[in-house]
Amino acid sequence: QVQLVESGGGMVQTGGSLRLSCAASGRTFSRYAMGWFRQAPGKEREFVAAISWSGRSTSYADFVKGRASISRDTAKNTVYLQMNSLKPEDTAVYYCAAAYIITWRSDSFAGAQIAYWGQGTQVTVSS
Repeated sequence: QVQLVESGGGMVQTGGSLRLSCAASGRTFSRYAMGWFRQAPGKEREFVAAISWSGRSTSYADFVKGRASISRDTAKNTVYLQMNSLKPEDTAVYYCAAAYIITWRSDSFAGAQIAYWGQGTQVTVSS
């Protein structure tokens, strides 16, 4: 069993920054890639960013490129999502996710079968 525990969500003003964290507990495996999805009310869930199990490769959705940075600390088994220049349209519940990926591609995580989901953390950007 693997559990993903998220933190760092909250309310910020337009143009502000936020750092989300996702700590994984339980047993992990060598191809355990991690990333983030988000979902706003009435909208479909969409991919935000991902990082390979090694931390050597990352992938971002177009709408966050230049504004977000994903990283991971293998010793702490934690992934981070730094988000800057936040916009009201970034308001959503952000979900941490984990998947087993053998060969990394830029779109691997977005289309992957997710093995584990976090509970979600609310991000609200005020106008």
